[in-house]
Amino acid sequence: MPRSFAVALAAVVACCASRESLAQRYNPYADAQEIVAPVAPDGTIQWGTFFKSAQLQRSYERLWNLGACRGTNKAITEPVENNKLLIDRLPEGEFAGVVQAANGTRAGGVVAFTEKGAGDGAALFAQLHPAGVSHLTVTGTVGRDDVRPGMAVRLRAVVDERGRAAELLRALTIVTPSADFVPQAVQPGKADAIVATVVSVKSATLVVRVDAGRLRRLTFTLADDAVVTVDGARLDLVAAGDAVEVKGRLWSGAGSTGAGTIFASRVTVTKRPPARPETREVAAGAGAASGRSVE
Repeated sequence: MPRSFAVALAAVVACCASRESLAQRYNPYADAQEIVAPVAPDGTIQWGTFFKSAQLQRSYERLWNLGACRGTNKAITEPVENNKLLIDRLPEGEFAGVVQAANGTRAGGVVAFTEKGAGDGAALFAQLHPAGVSHLTVTGTVGRDDVRPGMAVRLRAVVDERGRAAELLRALTIVTPSADFVPQAVQPGKADAIVATVVSVKSATLVVRVDAGRLRRLTFTLADDAVVTVDGARLDLVAAGDAVEVKGRLWSGAGSTGAGTIFASRVTVTKRPPARPETREVAAGAGAASGRSVE
């Protein structure tokens, strides 16, 4: 990830967290709509107030707490009012492009991307809601190295009484279980659809944990050509080069980042297929022959 993108993403994630906390504090001059539920009764995602300058808002609250500001000095109150933007009044639009970088989690994370046809233009920054209610979907094929401890995976296999599979595992999917997901017990000798948590991945050995039944720890051997797909809501699987579609409210004025900040209600990412092993080997050989390094 380019350092400029990394710095900008980290700053946006941090600002999102601080703005959320600011909006939750009592403010005697706040709009009645400033403190809102993340999701309206009709399912619409609500953002409330965006402070164009979080520093100005903090300074104002500090003056209020010290008793130095009680709404009589227009030199203070007018800039404070002009510093507020009601995000939910912005029109909602749709955007599409190529991911440049991503940072954070589903709760308050950010995806930087350039729009299709924008050339070398500045990136847009899709901001996920800090309450984790933005709809994030990541699908496609990833590399075997992308399977990491703590991830939830879905697979189909037969294990014995010790939780070991006799056949090579040729396919699995990284998923994000719903909040009300209930794990199902695994029966030995039966072809089960298994949803489990990854415990470890060492070389070709995959160990997972199922939080139900007698067989809690299962062990599989990954085939050399094992296909790993993703169908979930994990921002840490989003990488440069992936295709992205965003629906949200764009703000490109004061306090925005890059070409603009999109307060996203929906982010859909399609993974760029990983290079096949033989393709990487050919590229590495060509790079060595020419004296260039290949990433």
